[in-house]
Amino acid sequence: MSSDQFQTGRLTQFRELLERSDAALVLTAMAAFYLLFLGIGAILNYDVAGLISILGQVTFFTAVYALIVLALNLHWGYAGLFNIGIAGFMAVGVYTMAMLTAPPTGSPPGLGLPVAVGIVGGMLAAALVGLVTALPALRLRADYLAIVTVAISEIIRLTYNSPAFSTFTLPGGIALGTGGASGIGTVPSNPVQAIYYVDPSSAASGTTPIGAAIFGFFEAVFGVVRSAVIVDLTYGLVLAVVVFLVYTLLARVGNSPFGRVLKAIREDEVVAKSLGKDTNRFKIKTFMLGCALMGLAGVLWQGFGTGAVYPQAFRPELTFYIFIAVIIGGAGSNTGSVLGGAVFANLLFLLPQYLPNIIEQTFSIQADPNNFIAAVGPIAAGEIAPLLGYILNQRLPALRFVFVGVLLVYLMQNRPEGLLGHRTETAAAVNLSEGHTAAEQTGSDLTAPEGGVDDE
Repeated sequence: MSSDQFQTGRLTQFRELLERSDAALVLTAMAAFYLLFLGIGAILNYDVAGLISILGQVTFFTAVYALIVLALNLHWGYAGLFNIGIAGFMAVGVYTMAMLTAPPTGSPPGLGLPVAVGIVGGMLAAALVGLVTALPALRLRADYLAIVTVAISEIIRLTYNSPAFSTFTLPGGIALGTGGASGIGTVPSNPVQAIYYVDPSSAASGTTPIGAAIFGFFEAVFGVVRSAVIVDLTYGLVLAVVVFLVYTLLARVGNSPFGRVLKAIREDEVVAKSLGKDTNRFKIKTFMLGCALMGLAGVLWQGFGTGAVYPQAFRPELTFYIFIAVIIGGAGSNTGSVLGGAVFANLLFLLPQYLPNIIEQTFSIQADPNNFIAAVGPIAAGEIAPLLGYILNQRLPALRFVFVGVLLVYLMQNRPEGLLGHRTETAAAVNLSEGHTAAEQTGSDLTAPEGGVDDE
């Protein structure tokens, strides 16, 4: 065997391993993204703190996008529910959490409840709004359902933006508020802060024994590293654990009898009804669960991730970002959802933020005109640096949408099923692959949970 044949065989084995193992596929993709952004940090001459910070950003945005995409995949990929009101359900979750946990003396005032209560309350509120939306809306299909959900999302955003709800009083004299257009700036500190600081709301309160040990380790190994960078990296890793737990939950839901009914509804709801399934009840439960997860994603991203809540953070384009990530990964695949979220977060969200600095440093572009005429004029003299500087500094954020459009056109033409949408779904609760005898399959079928029992 020649060396070329040996290498080809090894590559084939590695590709087959990635196709069989979801964990290996996700870990390989994340390793590639970490190496990419470490290379970017090296090009930009970042110190150790800067490199750790960029790794924290990759982890954070990958985790939050993966979490929201998983929730949408439950709606669209499993049940075929065309929900484009994701931003609204995220807003319900994070605003509810903020109002429950903000201090009563804040502006706007809150209830001052523990953070755990706020997280659970945010999820329940998003699920409840999902129920109210689902009862009338799920009788509609396809484009009509999409129109209703995007309308609900805008109603939610405009309600939180309204001055009428900036501060209001509940029965019993309890004061609450959304802050109107100013939002809520008194969101509780990131829960990870409690690991490092005696008072989680203030880094000046002194470190805990665990915090002192971790900060001391980083200082001894890497030199002086800002404590905020370590806290942010830790929060990203916590979010990665949350994504794993949600992934496991949705995988079990998808492989359960309940999940198989959802897939039947997605393929042909009339057939599912003919088999005696109450499809409306299944869709309502699924819609509520997905909305609760979207509310959780809003809490973990816009609540604890930014430290403040503003209604403008939940504009409709956020919903379309999530749909793009689902299309990239492949609807109906939880692993595809994680990969789609990672690809979008890193290549279409984070990378364009670093491209101007990379190009300016690589090609020594210093010109930065403020208008198009000043950028194009010097071309007559053979100077293109002003035009390049104008594109990089003034128009690159807009070009991000061009990149997204080109990517979507390419996927629709060459891979409409997404990265992992080609995977065959398991329709049975038993192993029907070759190598299992008919007697084994028959014996397994007798104890399988699928055989005619209630799919609840």
